[in-house]
Amino acid sequence: MLVSAKEMLQKARDGKYAVGQFNINNLEWTKAVLLTAEELKSPVILGVSEGAGKYMTGFGTVAAMVKAMISELNITVPVALHLDHGTYDGCYKCIKAGFSSIMFDGSHYPIAENVEKTTELVHVAHQLGLSIEAEVGSIGGEEDGVVGMGECADPDECKQIADLGVDMLAAGIGNIHGKYPENWPGLSFETLAAVNEKVGDMPLVLHGGTGIPEDMIKKAISLGVAKINVNTECQLSFAAATRAYVEAGKDQQGKGFDPRKLLAPGTEAIKATVKEKMELFGSVGKA
Repeated sequence: MLVSAKEMLQKARDGKYAVGQFNINNLEWTKAVLLTAEELKSPVILGVSEGAGKYMTGFGTVAAMVKAMISELNITVPVALHLDHGTYDGCYKCIKAGFSSIMFDGSHYPIAENVEKTTELVHVAHQLGLSIEAEVGSIGGEEDGVVGMGECADPDECKQIADLGVDMLAAGIGNIHGKYPENWPGLSFETLAAVNEKVGDMPLVLHGGTGIPEDMIKKAISLGVAKINVNTECQLSFAAATRAYVEAGKDQQGKGFDPRKLLAPGTEAIKATVKEKMELFGSVGKA
């Protein structure tokens, strides 16, 4: 069932586990994530970046596909359809399309403008029963043309945004989109602890979940992180499995070129990655 992310994240925060946001890119991605969530009885968030939404022909197509798939596959666990790193205009497009959750990324604006736009979007989202995520500080690396330098968030600015009534808050703590470089210094738990102290029981969000060591993930959850975003790792798993299938020549055997066969190994690889993350985050059996 398609729901707001608010309740599932409050439960995660209170229960000291995290719900995974797995970004989707097409039908195979969506199906793999939903089936794994149902199998493991885990709540789940389907993340859609503006670039992925455009690739899938628009947010309306994405929302219609997800809603139909939940019905056709008899998915009973809570599922939130969430805009990832949304612009101001992108948020309104997703609201119109039927998403159940949005993220407004105002981290690149001066704090006063971030507050102004977030305030408006919180009011609109909550009137319609949607959950909303905001961001302070920036996530390092690049995702769909959004480039961040990875600045750590100011805890006082985090409190300003949290006090606006958002349902979850992404705070930059040295995390990065994409692969982490070998010389990455790690997450700033000092910043995370300070933010956690300022915002009280607000569920915090960790972007750039691919490649963060397990001990850091668990420590982040202990300090208030209730939502962890994973995208690159599923892409890498899908690519590796598809490459192995083609390099083994299986696409040339019988009807191995049929996309239903060609894409199957990658889809199974996504399932395995999602399962591994759900187990690490502690969300298994929490639906």
